[in-house]
Amino acid sequence: MNHVNPIDLPVLLISVLLLLGLLASKLGGRLGIPGLVLFLVIGMLAGSEGPGGIDFENYPLTQAVGILTLTFILYSGGLETDWAHTRPALRDGLLLATLGVLLTTGLVAVVAHALLALPWLTSVLLGAVVSSTDASAVFSVLKERALGLKGQIKPLLEFESGVNDPMAVFLVIGLTSLIAHPGTPWTDVIPLFLKQMVLGSVIGLGLGRLAVLVFNRINLPSDGLYTVLSVALVGLVYASTALVGGSGFLAVYIAGVVLGNSSFVHKRSLRQWHEGLTYLLEIGMFLLLGLLVFPSKVVQLAVPSLLISLFLMFVARPVAVYISLALARMPTPHKGMVAWVGLRGAVPIILATFPLLEHLPGADTIFNVAFFIMLTSLLIQGTTLPVVARWLGVDAEKAGGQNTQRLQFTPTGAGKNDLVEVVVPPHSRVVGQRIVSLNFPPEALILLIHRGGEYIVPSGSTILEAGDELQMLGSSAFLDRVRARIEPSADAAT
Repeated sequence: MNHVNPIDLPVLLISVLLLLGLLASKLGGRLGIPGLVLFLVIGMLAGSEGPGGIDFENYPLTQAVGILTLTFILYSGGLETDWAHTRPALRDGLLLATLGVLLTTGLVAVVAHALLALPWLTSVLLGAVVSSTDASAVFSVLKERALGLKGQIKPLLEFESGVNDPMAVFLVIGLTSLIAHPGTPWTDVIPLFLKQMVLGSVIGLGLGRLAVLVFNRINLPSDGLYTVLSVALVGLVYASTALVGGSGFLAVYIAGVVLGNSSFVHKRSLRQWHEGLTYLLEIGMFLLLGLLVFPSKVVQLAVPSLLISLFLMFVARPVAVYISLALARMPTPHKGMVAWVGLRGAVPIILATFPLLEHLPGADTIFNVAFFIMLTSLLIQGTTLPVVARWLGVDAEKAGGQNTQRLQFTPTGAGKNDLVEVVVPPHSRVVGQRIVSLNFPPEALILLIHRGGEYIVPSGSTILEAGDELQMLGSSAFLDRVRARIEPSADAAT
């Protein structure tokens, strides 16, 4: 007689759901539907009201998995952030992440109060839950659709989605506390906000720089152990920041940006590993959200939820974007595209679990409305991004009309001859100059240049262009000297 371990069936179910999620992602790409939507649908079909009949209503577990997923998504997004391209969008991104979130919260609150008859503070809480763009949705959909966007649109969107989540988390936690403890003065949350943002920034920057030193000096006996080290560092950055009252989400994003723009061993392979890990966590998170939701409850609120969602997409988000970017030197069509890529994903659902766990009045309504808004945002905005980009004239054609597979390499970490990649920023002093005239150290060799989807074997007469990806061989000391010359001058950057 075979003995069945109690864990066997859950492992089988999880594996089947993950495989279905991967197939859904491939199918979604062909149909033009974001894979995240199909993950949700599979979860709903497997849930208690679907054919699968899996009874799941564990909000604490969902919140824990959501926080873990968002942490690694933000870290991975930071690793992929090219600071030279993002830095010009710093001011605008911060305005969208603060003023934009506040404006969106207030506008949605007015409509939610009118349509759902919720108390004002609860309506504001609903507005805060859906106020931020979602890093997982933005990173995933932009990559999935392979959408090329002109100017600073893409760096601005990615930076905004990375830094506005901490703002939304702060608003939701603060408002939840005010509703749960009615006598608390609202001014008490201001010092808390400043503490979270300052500590998150400082600790993220400091631990990010420390992580670079750790990667380059620890010299682990096995290459595979560096992935374990990376996961441990992510947990250390998030938890240590959160425990002292800072924003752990902001800290991990900043630490990721620091690492992504520094040289350290196994950088390329770790980036790829974290990309796979975040994809796995995304699939699991959206399947879990699908299991958690009760479609019958969502349908009951379908009409007001749809009206709030359309208001968010066509009024609240555009108003917040145009006001926040009023002083930005950005063409109007570019601002319009930023307004349309206001994707809502798992974050609103994660945030909606906070009032649920506090058993606040109206928490169920907030959760179900947030779920509907997430679903309609992914379906409407996620599927129409290429069409809107062409309509606004902001889509950037890829060179040669096709993508070229990037050359893969992994630094050795020996400190003598490491192979690294250096990107030429748009305002670099080397743009338009021949390599021979730059007097780079002969010990730092430029082996290949990745430009416009092609690889170029350089010579001394090769002229460098903005966006060139130089694949270089040399010691860290000589490569640092090359970077110092390639970095844009302070005058050009401003």
